[in-house]
Amino acid sequence: MSVAERVRAIVEPLLTEQGLECVDVEFAGGRLVVLADRPGGVDLDALTEATRRISAALDREDPVPGRYLLEISSPGLERRLRTPEHFRRYVGATVSVKLVASVEGDRRATGPLNAADDDGITVDGRTIPYQNIERAHTVFEWGPAPKPGKANPAKAHHRDQKAPAS
Repeated sequence: MSVAERVRAIVEPLLTEQGLECVDVEFAGGRLVVLADRPGGVDLDALTEATRRISAALDREDPVPGRYLLEISSPGLERRLRTPEHFRRYVGATVSVKLVASVEGDRRATGPLNAADDDGITVDGRTIPYQNIERAHTVFEWGPAPKPGKANPAKAHHRDQKAPAS
């Protein structure tokens, strides 16, 4: 069992008690990252409490050899996709996929995630086996662009503004 799997077994029940879902656990380079979420998002108070509980449990159980940095956070707007369950959850969303170097042709695929099963995914009509995926994440789509000819309020300049003094 990997470090991430051992840690997941410890933290998943703790997060569930708080009404949180353990989205992912990653351990690499002395950094242990636990991603937690819940419908509507997770706030700082929930993450602080999760950090306190998880840190105490990991101190008791000691599933990670040596020193490590513990990070508890939300998955963010653009969520990393690693497992078939992650991909199934986001069918219909826009995703960006980088393929392993050994794949012939275009190594990037971006578009709607049409399907996901136990063998692989379909992005914008292209079928990709999981073993060919190096990295994948959802793509957060910002609101519509301003209409042509409309000023961007954040960049609007007023005539009565004076230039800074030199």
